[in-house]
This record gives sequence, C-alpha cells and structure tokens, in this order.
Amino acid sequence: MTARRLRWWSWIHKWSSLVCTIFALLLCLTGLPLIFHEELEPNPAIDKVAESGIRASVDTMIAEALAERPGEVVPYLFYDREKPIVKIPTAVSMTSAPDTFFYKVFDVRTGKALSADQPNEGFIYVMLRLHADLFAGIKGTLFLGGMGLLLTVSILSGMVLYGPFARRLRFGEIRKRHSNRLRWLDLHNLLGIITLAWFGIVTLTGVINTLAAPIELMWQSNQLLDMATQNRGQAQGDRKAPVDLVLANVRAAVPGMTVTTLAFPGSPFSTPTHYAAFLTGDAPLTSRILKPALIDAASGEVVAVRDMPWYATALFVSQPLHFGDYGGLPLKIIWAVLDIVTIIIILISGLYLWLARWRTRRTAAADMRAASTGFAR
Repeated sequence: MTARRLRWWSWIHKWSSLVCTIFALLLCLTGLPLIFHEELEPNPAIDKVAESGIRASVDTMIAEALAERPGEVVPYLFYDREKPIVKIPTAVSMTSAPDTFFYKVFDVRTGKALSADQPNEGFIYVMLRLHADLFAGIKGTLFLGGMGLLLTVSILSGMVLYGPFARRLRFGEIRKRHSNRLRWLDLHNLLGIITLAWFGIVTLTGVINTLAAPIELMWQSNQLLDMATQNRGQAQGDRKAPVDLVLANVRAAVPGMTVTTLAFPGSPFSTPTHYAAFLTGDAPLTSRILKPALIDAASGEVVAVRDMPWYATALFVSQPLHFGDYGGLPLKIIWAVLDIVTIIIILISGLYLWLARWRTRRTAAADMRAASTGFAR
C-alpha cells in the first residue's frame, strides 16, 4: 500500500469512527440487557396443566379483554413461541400505535387470565426504544441505520489498515515497553481483528433491522395488496366469522406451522375484509421466517397462503443474528462477552487513541509556536 492510500484509508477510518462512536456506544450499552430480555422480563405465572391438545375459546378471551376496556377494539392476537399464552391487545382504534396498546394475557389451554406487566413499559422497554429509534420513531430508526452504515465503513477501513500497521509485529504482540498510546493501539488492533466477524455481523444485521418499517410498507403495498385483490373479501358491516373458526381453518390449511400473529380486519397488516395470519415453522430457521395467510373475514375461509418476499425473509433471518437469541443461554453469554469487549476495548480505546494523538499534536504545535517566538526575539 502506498503512503497516499494509507493516509486516505486512515482518514476514512478516523472520521467514520468518530462520527458514529457515541451512538455505537449507546447501541452496545442498550443492546447488552436486550440480549437477556427473556431472562430479565418478568414472566406470567402459568399453571401446570396436563397437555390434552384442547384450546380454550379465543372469542371468550377477546370478549373478556374488551369488557375491561369499553369502547376499544382488538387489532391483533400475539402467540408466544415458547409458552402456551396469547397476548390480546386493546386499542382506541385498529390503526393505533403499538406503544399505546393495553395487553391482556391468557393461558391458551384454560382461557384463564394471567397477571403480567405491560410490555410497553419498564426498563427493557426503555432499552429497546433507545436501541431501536431513540424515542424518535421512524426518523430515529433511519438515523441509527445511517450510523450503522458509518460503523460498517469504520470496520472495513480498520480491516484494511490492520495489515500495514501490524506487518512488523507477531500476531497478538503488545509493545509493553513503549508508550501507553502504543500499547493501547496494539490492543485496539488485536481485539478489533479478533472481534471483526462478530462486530461486522451485528452491525450489518442492525442496519437491516432499521429497514423494518420500509420493508413492511413494501410488503403491504405489494404482496398483501396483490393477495387481497385476487381474493376479494365478502365481509359487510360488522359481520365477521368467529376467531376460533378462523384459527382452526388456518391451522388446517397450513399444517405443521404455528400461528404467531393474527391481524384483524382493518389493522395495518390486514385489509378491511380479511384477517391476516402469520405462521412460523418449528425448525430453528423456519421459526424466524413468517408465512402469511389471508382469511375471508365473513366466512372464515383461507383464501391465500404465500411465502414472504426475499427482502422480508432477510429481515427475519437477521434479527436472531443481531441479538444472538437463537442458541439459548450459552450463545447469549458469548454475545454479551463480545459486546463488553467491544464497549471497553474497541470503542473506548478508539476514543482514547484519537484524544491522545490530538493532545500530542496540540502540544507539538504549542512548542513550535514557543520556539518560533523565542527565535524571533
């Protein structure tokens, strides 16, 4: 590498890192508790019941949830992947923002209401909002996506610079007899190259996750609209099929898959004349990929089942890679250790190296001014 190219890559690495470092620190700090969100969030107490395969009436659960919130509506049903529970949110309207939902949790086997905290409040919720959008909605999400792209540039430029700077050192060598700045530089380079693959994957998948809202809009305006246009619903007025019938028909039409979400007619993820069910498989990979089914709201019959487009599948696959929650507690611990290493060594040491170099240059400039003043006298 020529000296000119080396200076160019150094400039890119320095400024791409400096611009995004504070936000990268914020994301790493807020992401740490999110890795263990399942362990940190209080879980509703579930009674031990002999498995019989019988499910309680969802329509009865919905009626109970609405009885507590007069004048509100139910836009969705959310089934837990691991536990036999269903979360039934109520809202002022079918298009209300999710952070305004009030959730009622039920045991799907007995229909018993469970005591549970609201998921849109508490420590984990604050960490999630800071990590996802800085409490600024879609603008905050896209801003963090831009910072993620800068961080990607920083990682790639650091990888390019590692070779020229480390070619005279043995791998893992720390020059302990030299200045503090050189020791920190060697440690920064070493741990940076060790965590390169992990940091790159987490950063790239994080950028993909910031595109969730645009991806959802693309799916709604393309595939959902196409499915609805080819299978126009027959619902008129308030006449709708029972939810129990809808769920039974969906499970019969798509065997071997589990309903995770049911969107009611009029919600953003359905149409005014259709229910929309989202199903997942049982394998580690298919459990993260959604398959949508459209159900006629009047008859309860399944009218269309399709695979999600590739860009939506990329989003679903990237989510577990980002948080490391697909391999159980051992993988979460590995993710947490790498996150802490990134916080302490990569990001903080990068700031230290920049400040140390800036102070050195400032001191040298002051010395030169003092020397020139003395010479002039």
